[in-house]
Amino acid sequence: MNKKYRIWLSLALLFAAQLGFAQQKRSLTHADYDGWESLGSERITKNGQYVGYQISPQDGDSRLEIFPYAKPSSKTIIPRGVGFSFSADGAFAVGKIAPQKDSVRVLKLQKKKADDLPKDSLFILQLPSGKIEKLARVKSFSIPSEKGSWIAVHFEKELAKKPDPTDTVKSDSTKKAEKPKKTDGTKLLVRSLDGSKSWEFDRVKSYGFSQNGDFLQYTLAEEDTLDNAALHVLDLATGESKLVHEKMTAYSGLTFSPQSKFLSFIATDDSAKHKKPEHKLFLYQISSGSIAQEVGKTTAGILENGRISPDRNPRFSEDESRMFFGVAKDYLDFAYEDDTTILDDERVSLDIWGWQDAEIQPMQLKNKSQEEKQNYLALMETGSGKVIQLATPELENVWLENKITQDVALAWTDQAYRRNFSWDIQTGRDVYWVDMKTGKSNLIEKNASGNPRLSPAGKYAYWYDGRDSSWVSFDLASSKKINLTMALPVAFFEELHDSPSLPGSYGAEGWLADDSAILINDRYDIWKIDPRDPTSAVNLTLGEGRKKQLTFRRESLKPDERFIDTKEPLILSAFNEVTKENGYFSTSYEGKSAPKVLLMTANRYYGLTKAEESAEAMVRRSTYQENPDLFLTDLTFKSLTKASNLNPQQSQVKWGSVELVNYLTLDGDELQGLLFKPEGFDPAKKYPMMVYFYERNSDTFHSYRAPAPSRSTINIPYFVSNDYLVFVPDIKYKIGLPGQSALECIVPGVQAAIAKGGVDTENMAIQGQSWGGYQVAYLITQTNMFKAAGAGAPVVNMTSAYGGIRWGTGMSRMFQYEQTQSRIGGTLWEKPMYYLENSPLFMMDRVETPVLIMHNDADGAVPWYQGIEMFMALKRLNKPAWLLQYNGEDHNLTQRKNSKDLSIRLSQFFDHYLKGAPAPLWMTEGLPAVEKGRTLKYELGN
Repeated sequence: MNKKYRIWLSLALLFAAQLGFAQQKRSLTHADYDGWESLGSERITKNGQYVGYQISPQDGDSRLEIFPYAKPSSKTIIPRGVGFSFSADGAFAVGKIAPQKDSVRVLKLQKKKADDLPKDSLFILQLPSGKIEKLARVKSFSIPSEKGSWIAVHFEKELAKKPDPTDTVKSDSTKKAEKPKKTDGTKLLVRSLDGSKSWEFDRVKSYGFSQNGDFLQYTLAEEDTLDNAALHVLDLATGESKLVHEKMTAYSGLTFSPQSKFLSFIATDDSAKHKKPEHKLFLYQISSGSIAQEVGKTTAGILENGRISPDRNPRFSEDESRMFFGVAKDYLDFAYEDDTTILDDERVSLDIWGWQDAEIQPMQLKNKSQEEKQNYLALMETGSGKVIQLATPELENVWLENKITQDVALAWTDQAYRRNFSWDIQTGRDVYWVDMKTGKSNLIEKNASGNPRLSPAGKYAYWYDGRDSSWVSFDLASSKKINLTMALPVAFFEELHDSPSLPGSYGAEGWLADDSAILINDRYDIWKIDPRDPTSAVNLTLGEGRKKQLTFRRESLKPDERFIDTKEPLILSAFNEVTKENGYFSTSYEGKSAPKVLLMTANRYYGLTKAEESAEAMVRRSTYQENPDLFLTDLTFKSLTKASNLNPQQSQVKWGSVELVNYLTLDGDELQGLLFKPEGFDPAKKYPMMVYFYERNSDTFHSYRAPAPSRSTINIPYFVSNDYLVFVPDIKYKIGLPGQSALECIVPGVQAAIAKGGVDTENMAIQGQSWGGYQVAYLITQTNMFKAAGAGAPVVNMTSAYGGIRWGTGMSRMFQYEQTQSRIGGTLWEKPMYYLENSPLFMMDRVETPVLIMHNDADGAVPWYQGIEMFMALKRLNKPAWLLQYNGEDHNLTQRKNSKDLSIRLSQFFDHYLKGAPAPLWMTEGLPAVEKGRTLKYELGN
């Protein structure tokens, strides 16, 4: 055999092997969901030398992958690793190792007690050497956030020792065995990460490091109900442990000041069962080892009839001169509650709905726990001990920055407008600024529209005012309100807004140093605006975004950024509204040159993260076909190195592709949709098509969609892999006509998808959930172009739903119809015909499409009776309909077992109607109540 022939034969065999391999690809099954992986918890060390992330299957054991940035192929893999962190010095990685899930399941089937189940372990990975140390039975761990190479490890309680039958030592029958002392505290190990220093403490209940890693506080739990709880501070430099306080029943709210000058804590000597425990707040000075200040209910300055609240942790200003804490109203005395002559079964239980109430009863009940913890912010000057009350029952909300550096704070109340909230979710609020030196409040604006914030230097309050669709600021020094954007030549409200409410904004990017300017977004571009002279605003992106339909947004690369540092590079994310390309640009803060493209491709990019102390960075990238893996890069984006490799099994599965479909609505508006096509799509063949919709989805063109059990909607990869086309059209709404709007957008979109070829027009179906479920219900009363329909949690009767309750929040549903998604734009009595004409229930006699409804009996968003109304109407009309009601489930399924069940039933339902597959027994025979829990009836009939 000559050489040339051998080469040809080798190529032929290779081609044949590849062809055979391609032909061996299979469709996704419901069994694939559990093993499908996702990536999360990606981290990079401050020095940029190491990277790590967690990879988790949907159901099973996770793993951690940790590696040098310069050599991503050299991975240390921690099986079952979860919840990891890098040490502040970048020398160690620490995290937990969870028990093997299958092993735990087996033990649970054997009815083992919780204490006998395997517990988490801890690993400590020395990054340069790769050496791993493991510790067993770990409850929790902590490392300092800013500096210090320390770890604190809190262990589970020790297992009771069982008698050893081989023990031949005779016991003293006259001496009782000593019982173990009862305590909810366990052992705490504190050590350097390299193991050179360590300390152990018993019966520890809680613990925590100071931010700078100089100290650790820990509390000891009570033992045998003795008043011997205590608080200690460990000096990590000397190893000396000092007693801070003792002989209280509980310690909480333990907080170090930023530079560890102080430790604050709240304590009580009342028992846990005490109905009205009294707490005190303490300020411990670490250098002197003494209590510097103490605050109680009788301390001058706190709210009249107030008490220290244990429900708000103390906080410190950055200069440690002020400590902030909560003061609650003192406990009320209720004679009926405290009457011990009344038996429990004699007590009245009722809810009284009063027209004058600020909140309706369901909302009050939903917020009861929060209301019981209501407290009002106060401060104490750490030097003098002076207490100043900032918030009051009349001005209850005082907002503090993450890092408190100013002498002022913003405060607001909406008490005057709260009664209207059931039908008007855009109520105003009265806004004030508070002088922290005196506690005096100063009015900014009554009935303000928006959510005011304070600028970093404390010179301005600023917010987006929805009523005049512009950004405004308020100069605290001059008490002057300034409109920042009104004079600019573009809109700053959401231009695609199509509901009967005030449009929102595109957000602000932050302030420059000393409050010299604020960066504000329009739909496409970014503006630099000086509040002293808004007319001199500079478009930093030179209008290039609007010209090219590119949405530019600033990437914030510092996690604790207070203001924008103009010495740092200005990196912009960019998104093309038309092509859906995504990437990054760079520009300057002067706005003198057009943004320069660094990276722009047919992908989705997100999660850009830069190392704090170096140029190394990482980013996620995806398409519909490409998993959202992690890539290593820098801010030039000249190269991207793939670090992770999610779901290699996808290469064995028929996956498919997606393309954009441009179409016109019946009103001539330009819209887009997503057409997902099976692998090896042949336009000459005919494929059944599923149509799914919910508002606008075309911008998710390059988003990866993982195969997963359905919480409520069809899983697109599953259906595409099983030779369905799936079309997802965008919808534009007209106020008062939500149903008609859906019809006028979806039908033309479907026709545009059909024009692409390959659609079996005799076998098309629609499916949607919630608002999408409503639109499904409406569409099947208007058209018979779909052979089957799936409607999850549909509103079919707007007249009955209007007066209902969203039980998840306790809110009335009125706002939804008058202002938001349902888009009627008025009350039931103002626009009765709109409610009737948009309610498919009143047109159910027109339906010719078999329907699968899912509506669960614990739905907190859409009243469960809506699904019942639809089902009963169709049953009465003798139309094919099924209602799936998952017991105890909410609006969308939360339990994986139920999601898997819904996925199977959805595929069986649509396979029957669109592919001619046999109907399962649950469709033909139902599931009688006497068979509930005994069978699932997935079996296919003849």
